Amino acid sequence: MSLVNSQLRIAVLLPCYNEEAAVAQTVAGFRAALPDARIYVYDNNSADGTREAAAAAGAIVRSERMQGKGHVVRRMFADVDADVYVMADGDATYDAAAAPGLVARLLDEQLDMVVGARKSEVEEAYRRGHRLGNKLFTGLLASLFGRSFTDIFSGYRVFSRRFVKSFPALARGFETETEISVHALELAMPVAEVVTAYGARPEGSHSKLSTWRDGWRIMKTILHLFRIERPVLFYGGFGAFLALLALVLAEPLVVTFIRTHTVPRFPTAILSTGLMIVAVISFAVGLILDTVVRGRREVRRLAYLALPAPGGAAIEPARSRSG
Repeated sequence: MSLVNSQLRIAVLLPCYNEEAAVAQTVAGFRAALPDARIYVYDNNSADGTREAAAAAGAIVRSERMQGKGHVVRRMFADVDADVYVMADGDATYDAAAAPGLVARLLDEQLDMVVGARKSEVEEAYRRGHRLGNKLFTGLLASLFGRSFTDIFSGYRVFSRRFVKSFPALARGFETETEISVHALELAMPVAEVVTAYGARPEGSHSKLSTWRDGWRIMKTILHLFRIERPVLFYGGFGAFLALLALVLAEPLVVTFIRTHTVPRFPTAILSTGLMIVAVISFAVGLILDTVVRGRREVRRLAYLALPAPGGAAIEPARSRSG
């Protein structure tokens, strides 16, 4: 499908924080790759000349005062109106030349998200521990939700309008990529991955990701989403553990009672009974919350289906390029 289409509105979204050294190069790359797209740079309280550099490069510059990438993504998705959204970081590490291919894949196959899975020949492109952390979190997400992506932390993604406008965007920081991945998995959206080049940051540009702090926040996000989206497994697993513990504690008491018709350790008997009661309550909570989750998921699914598929005949006629 040709990307030269007056009916197709493409928006490039670049969240930035202190990227004066790289943002102009990033904007120029996407301008060359997608000449008809509108390029938005959302500045997140930068203390350097990010805004001025982005504006000089021809980008539409806007601001988000709440600190954190998740806040920026929520603002971008809410404010910008387009048919196709290309999101990348403003640090010039992602291959802008790959954008037309990612957009074409989205449109040709009527997908809702195409992830630019990073492949780097430059060791400096990844900070120490990030490759291992990516693999561990990817495996954890797959074990919790049944399927995953090979690069859940990639910031290079192309979205359909119906993905963007149905995504709740509740994360605050770098865990937003995890939330985006789970949103696609939970609604069983058609998605794909395309391997793209990933390079080192230009001189003067520095990563804002904290390995341990943000890794812990991402872990909490995965567990939080697992609790919310899989309550039967979460609370049922907790209940099963308590029930097993109660049975282990009660087993010698039962044997003794059968032999002597007495209960010698009342505190243990009370503890076992209490654990079993809590286990039953945990199972019940999981079942009740599962009903709530299914209803909420149906509402999200209907909101998602209210918008046309990308690349289909339902793309609206050309409108004013305001957004």
